[in-house]
Amino acid sequence: MSTSERVDSQKAPEPVGLYPHARRVGNLLFLSGVGPRERGTKKIPGVELDAEGNILSYDIEKQCHSVFRNVRYILEDAGSSWERLVDVTVYLTNMKKDFPIYNRLWAEYFKDNPPCRTTLEINALPTPIAIELKCIATIGDE
Repeated sequence: MSTSERVDSQKAPEPVGLYPHARRVGNLLFLSGVGPRERGTKKIPGVELDAEGNILSYDIEKQCHSVFRNVRYILEDAGSSWERLVDVTVYLTNMKKDFPIYNRLWAEYFKDNPPCRTTLEINALPTPIAIELKCIATIGDE
């Protein structure tokens, strides 16, 4: 049985529950869901909330840039890299409104060697965010 090694990034936002940023099993790195929050704060780039914490408005482009940056932080802190992503599951809370912008940015970030991708619309995420990524990458010697 293969053992797994916990990976926690010092740059990515703290998890909102009891889970690591990633786990390494052999030469694979499995990331927990990653959102666009910023480390050390509850701030979400491009999100405006009312007094009760409900979303008044959000900027999916800012959230995409931030979530991609957070994924990169975790990959690099684990000894992997953006180019070693092999599979990404993307969760959007508003497919119709956000998919065109997210898809354009995806093409910019992955123009040379895109990983496999599945994009799903979901009702909500645990924090007031509009996008979350679940990723698998390779790590170590190849």
